[in-house]
Amino acid sequence: MGRAMSTVLFSKGKVNGLKEEPGFDGRIVLYPSTQNLKDYLSWRQADCHVNNLYNTVFWMLVQRSGLTPVQAQDRLQGTLAGDKNEILFSEFNINYNNEPLMYRKGTVLIWQKVNEVTTKKIKLPKETEEKEIKVTRTRTKVVPLHCDIIGDQFWEEYPEILAEDS
Repeated sequence: MGRAMSTVLFSKGKVNGLKEEPGFDGRIVLYPSTQNLKDYLSWRQADCHVNNLYNTVFWMLVQRSGLTPVQAQDRLQGTLAGDKNEILFSEFNINYNNEPLMYRKGTVLIWQKVNEVTTKKIKLPKETEEKEIKVTRTRTKVVPLHCDIIGDQFWEEYPEILAEDS
């Protein structure tokens, strides 16, 4: 089996509203196996979840409870995911599991074939007026997904990602 390649973008934008354009750290990495690639991407998604959970609680403590950033950081020091979930639920009535997938899982960008329908005007020989016809073309586009990539379901649903000829 050949090596698996990954292109990963990590956002460095502001969490609390866009004050500037987001920046990205882009990398191209050649992995020795498909499993290494899947493990790396799974780790990145888990890391996204951990960071978002922390940031969600942190900003709730600062914005709603009136703690300073240092106080909020001190309060969260040494807490586990369950502790953070409990703070969100008991103090802010937020069930983190109900937060949008975009925040809990991040955004995965994949190349996907999509059908694009456009209207084209044509003039047939021996006719005076143009006709509008619908034309369907298959294009490969970048599609954003907000889903779990850690389990097998994602990889079964999008096998072309790991295909040798993709």
